[in-house]
Amino acid sequence: MFKSVIVAAALLGAATTAHAAPSRDDLLVTPIWLGAHINDKNLVILHVGSESGYAAGHIPGAHLVTTKILTVNRNGLSDEVPDADVLRDQMASLGISDGSRIIVYNEGDEFQRGTRVLFTMDAAGFGDHSSLLDGGLDEWKKTGHAAVTTQTPAIVGKLSPLKMQPIVVDAEYMKAHLNKPGFPMIDARKAIFYGGTIAKVTGDGHIPGARSMPFTTVTKEDGMLKSPEELKAMFTAAGVKPGDHVIAYCQAGGQSSAVVFAARTIGIHPDLYDGAFQDWSKRSLPVETSTEPGK
Repeated sequence: MFKSVIVAAALLGAATTAHAAPSRDDLLVTPIWLGAHINDKNLVILHVGSESGYAAGHIPGAHLVTTKILTVNRNGLSDEVPDADVLRDQMASLGISDGSRIIVYNEGDEFQRGTRVLFTMDAAGFGDHSSLLDGGLDEWKKTGHAAVTTQTPAIVGKLSPLKMQPIVVDAEYMKAHLNKPGFPMIDARKAIFYGGTIAKVTGDGHIPGARSMPFTTVTKEDGMLKSPEELKAMFTAAGVKPGDHVIAYCQAGGQSSAVVFAARTIGIHPDLYDGAFQDWSKRSLPVETSTEPGK
């Protein structure tokens, strides 16, 4: 499923499925919406967090998703999208079936954990019927909805073979598109890593030509996603032009999913470099340390 060559859809900046691209209203739901649809037969709710957090209180009917599911370690890299057969089994274990409407929410304030699950659903071909609960569990409670402590009974869904979408790219694809017009790269890590102030993994700095958009900047202080106008201004400031095909990366593939999700809500169809900087640096590929790309 990894892209190492230019495909026609990438050149056109087109959606990767035959369906119309989901709008912001499709990708984000409110507690009011979820409360009204919580008993829908095809609804699957995913609580992204810890076992202790789930036990302390979750949305009724929610299934727990920890860091141990919907991700694998591969070739020395952590938090990679699983292969189709493995991912299909993991999704089915959460009660997901072919016709499921999937709602993902965060247990805490780590926005990127929920968006990583959304990205995996998109990669699995479920991007047009998977949404994020804006504000997560905190917003659910703030709006007067109850949380429960009883564990949701396990249900195994019925899934056809997954039709994996070509939205995950590898190092070869990244190398082929360095500083290539129409393919802006966005580094979603915090600025201290982008500028090489701190070496979290072997090698400082960022992929040559990449622009900085820290994953923490796509949400407001209350954890809600920023407005379309604010997000459009941010992507414009990062050098993204209409029709561009954005490629996002971070340290291990989680933080960049927040930027990818934000992009999707304003009509941008981005890819994600899942190997991320952990892969790039291990390959001893070139990096920049200037805060101004290209210098």
